[in-house]
Amino acid sequence: MDGAQATSKVKTQVEAGVGVITLSDPSTLNAAGMELMGDLVGAFQAMVDDDAVRAIVITGEGRGFCSGANLSGGAGGRATDSGKGPNQALLRVYNPFVTQLRRSPKPVVAAVNGVAAGVGVSLALACDLAVAGESAYFLLAFRRIGLVPDGGATWLLPRLVGKARAMELMLLGEKLPAKTAAEWGLINKCVPDGEVLGAAMAYAKALAEGPASLGMTRNLVWDALDAPWHLQLEAEAYSQGDAGRTEDAREGIMAFVQKRPAEFKGR
Repeated sequence: MDGAQATSKVKTQVEAGVGVITLSDPSTLNAAGMELMGDLVGAFQAMVDDDAVRAIVITGEGRGFCSGANLSGGAGGRATDSGKGPNQALLRVYNPFVTQLRRSPKPVVAAVNGVAAGVGVSLALACDLAVAGESAYFLLAFRRIGLVPDGGATWLLPRLVGKARAMELMLLGEKLPAKTAAEWGLINKCVPDGEVLGAAMAYAKALAEGPASLGMTRNLVWDALDAPWHLQLEAEAYSQGDAGRTEDAREGIMAFVQKRPAEFKGR
């Protein structure tokens, strides 16, 4: 890959229109402490702003995707707050980032290697597509520390796997193997451990070669999860208008008429 950059907790690379963000704190299985989250927010926004990046992959370095919040090393108020009211770290850092993921103008793919726990589950599920290795697993063990699932987990899980399975995962706090996660529809694919990033990159490169309308499509789908029927139809109409004015739409229609593959530019 080219264009490699690094901060203390996150690494970034760009290859063939795909921006790869790697959580890089392997000694903690990439625990989402405040420093890592700060780096992640900046790295993701840089990918969104980079016209050369047309799809984004998020993965973890070493044996884990993300082990959740760093409860042992200066979590910056992540787990508990003094006084009354909401958890301030969630309001100021974690919630804005998962919302940023949900509203991304570019498709996002998760490459889950090893454990995805706590808010790490939320990060993976807030991506559009997710690939996990055979030894990977998802864990929402908040019951063991007397806290509640966060980062959007209580919104995402019931919509992805239904109420019964969501309750099982969150109330019992047991590991969900990647193979079962794929069978349940929580992720798209379970692959051998050594093929996780390759499979995610295959998805992302296909997305990067697609038209600009893919960003509109992924946002329509996210919005549809809680939008009334009539508003969703209206949103489709507006997005179709925007898509129809892109260079990619003109190219796609011309390629269809000429019976040739379209060459999209992402604009």
